[in-house]
Amino acid sequence: MTEFLEWARSQFKVDKRLVFIYCVLYFLWGLTMNWFGTAMEIAQFTYWWQVISCYILYMVPISLLLRNQPFHAQYAYGLIAMGLLEFGGYALGTSYAYPDNILDQFIGERNFALGMALFFALYFPLGNWAAAKLYRAFFKVK
Repeated sequence: MTEFLEWARSQFKVDKRLVFIYCVLYFLWGLTMNWFGTAMEIAQFTYWWQVISCYILYMVPISLLLRNQPFHAQYAYGLIAMGLLEFGGYALGTSYAYPDNILDQFIGERNFALGMALFFALYFPLGNWAAAKLYRAFFKVK
């Protein structure tokens, strides 16, 4: 357990500018996805500020933990994290899935949250890749 805690602590020892990049990237990503889900009548947060709690307070720390792992590991661990988030959001009513939305029609109503988790788990490897690229580009870091 001590080794895990040391490892986790080391993953959070990053430049504050990198954390800022993650927060801005994920915030904009979350607003865009919430807008898209609403516009396409797929799903939406009950309140807009949930973008902050989900994308910044939940997903950014998980991304930092996973950032040095291979793609498949980031996706697998991300799938667990997003499965819990999707399940919790729909179970607690903090997320709303539009009835008979395009995903329901394609994969079935009973598979909706699973489909969302499978899709959003890609955020971790893609977000880590994008944050690293932006960080290197803006701050000229190798």
